[in-house]
Amino acid sequence: MRLALFQPEIAGNVGAVLRLGACFGVGIDIVEPMGFPWSDKRRKRSAMDYDDKVEVRRHADFEAFDAALSGRLVLFTTKGGVRLPDATFAAGDTLLFGSESAGAPDFVHQRAELSVRIPLAAGLRSLNLSVAAGIGLSEALRQTQGYPE
Repeated sequence: MRLALFQPEIAGNVGAVLRLGACFGVGIDIVEPMGFPWSDKRRKRSAMDYDDKVEVRRHADFEAFDAALSGRLVLFTTKGGVRLPDATFAAGDTLLFGSESAGAPDFVHQRAELSVRIPLAAGLRSLNLSVAAGIGLSEALRQTQGYPE
């Protein structure tokens, strides 16, 4: 299982997702461009002491990311047709989260094999990117018995 971020805009969110990946033994894919400059120094600062404990793959664009996929693409989106409690995950899934301000464009929605939404209280729009990634990953790992020992 992998977590993927589509054109993330906030370095702190990327750092939190890198930490998630490190703690749960899940690789991270980042689909560029990002909304901030990226360097080894910045990555180390945002991921803190977890930087060397997570595998990160950067992709120049969505096409490069798509070409590297080996399992099913699962998009988490506020427009998802399947509620998280009703979704079924597989160990080889890549869980993709859109950018903080725009989400994922239509061509990404069309490519996804499953579109999942995290149910929220009425009148509320969305969760923070890294919080949503943690919630989605947790359910996927629970279903696939993928939590580390």
